[in-house]
Amino acid sequence: MVSELVLADAESLQDLGRYAARARALDADGAVRLQAVGSVLASWVGVLPGSGLMGTGTTVGLRTSALAVPAELDVVVPLAAVSDRVARPGERAVLPVPPMTVSAAWAAVSPPRAGWQVVGSVDSEALQRVASEGIAEVADGTPDGAGSAAVAALRERVWGRMVPVDGSAPDGADVREAGTGPEGGTAYPAALAFAAYALGFLTLGGESTLATNGRWTRLTTQAGHALTRR
Repeated sequence: MVSELVLADAESLQDLGRYAARARALDADGAVRLQAVGSVLASWVGVLPGSGLMGTGTTVGLRTSALAVPAELDVVVPLAAVSDRVARPGERAVLPVPPMTVSAAWAAVSPPRAGWQVVGSVDSEALQRVASEGIAEVADGTPDGAGSAAVAALRERVWGRMVPVDGSAPDGADVREAGTGPEGGTAYPAALAFAAYALGFLTLGGESTLATNGRWTRLTTQAGHALTRR
């Protein structure tokens, strides 16, 4: 197995470290899937867990980095191990591959690589607003002593909600067909806004592209991708 990944430059390594830190803020014991193919490193992290046999609601983040030395690798390792190695950079932009692998349910539900169809776009301000309002709704609706099942159900309801791209307020109803809103227009699951916001993918004045592929919906910004399965 590849023992180290040589990134294009020190800035790329630092970006990977910041990405890992944001993912750890969501789950301190979380994992990252390091998938190197040739000169590209794809780093996947889990944002929201899915439910059922189909992994409905599974939401992941993806950030790609350029590699100075081509490699072939596909492992799931602890985020903490990656953060630790990035925090101690050497003279080269090298990420030693953590020797310990872990299992993560979201890593077994892989989005397709090809066949995506662009269905619309949405600006960063709208995404940030949806994420902030959803976070507040989850916080306000989670009283002290609430059981884990009740909290999980609330999060699933809030982040599974479809949001029209025209900025109008969602009606709270679940719309099962990805890319279709309550009135038949283009919409996206609120989970995508949360993932992009939490992972630092949103930039002021930026615009994101929405695409669908089967049960998956993908939000793409200049900084990365957020993907959710319905």
